[in-house]
Amino acid sequence: MKKQTLTDLPNIGKTIAAKLNAVGIYTEHDLQKKGSEKALQLISTLENSGVCINMLYALEGAIQGIRWHQLSAKRKRELLDFYRLIDPV
Repeated sequence: MKKQTLTDLPNIGKTIAAKLNAVGIYTEHDLQKKGSEKALQLISTLENSGVCINMLYALEGAIQGIRWHQLSAKRKRELLDFYRLIDPV
């Protein structure tokens, strides 16, 4: 069953939902279609975007329908590798 709003998804509160809306992502389907990596890239274009690795994990968890802490270690490594490419430390 599809969620009614982005804030119905795990890990997505009002702040992240507002940032997703600002980049044209309004529904669970929109988020799934873009994917967590692309969604984070879009959010990073916003002024004061506040992007961080935890936001990326949160987006991926929302797509998978789980709390981000439950992401597999393999997927977390993949996301961290991606994050380092777009935001080198």
